[in-house]
Amino acid sequence: VQLEESGGGRVQAGTSLRLSCVASGRAFSNYGMAWFRQPAGSEREFVAGITWNGGSTDYSDSVKGRFTISRDNAKNTGYLQMNSLKPEDTAVYRCAVDLPADADYIDKTTSSYDYWGQGTQVTVFS
Repeated sequence: VQLEESGGGRVQAGTSLRLSCVASGRAFSNYGMAWFRQPAGSEREFVAGITWNGGSTDYSDSVKGRFTISRDNAKNTGYLQMNSLKPEDTAVYRCAVDLPADADYIDKTTSSYDYWGQGTQVTVFS
């Protein structure tokens, strides 16, 4: 699976961005999907995940209530709607997909994900 993110940018705190992740190569609908982010000089961290059919989602505590993950399997695309952005949301955001043994399980560990996009930079200034 090849993944390509888009939608990043430099925005003021309190505004919104919508990231997209377009998949190609294999059936996107077979995979669970997640968004991770990596601030400069820090470890990559889980942001949000969604099961193959969109039936379940999960979020990190730092974005819960502000970010929404979704997917459109007909378009082979996943999304991350980010509202009320804060400077601490500044990072490179990457989407990833995996085939968990339990299709209803959302893995939060980077090592579990098989395919990754290149990433898109999100910069939030106050």
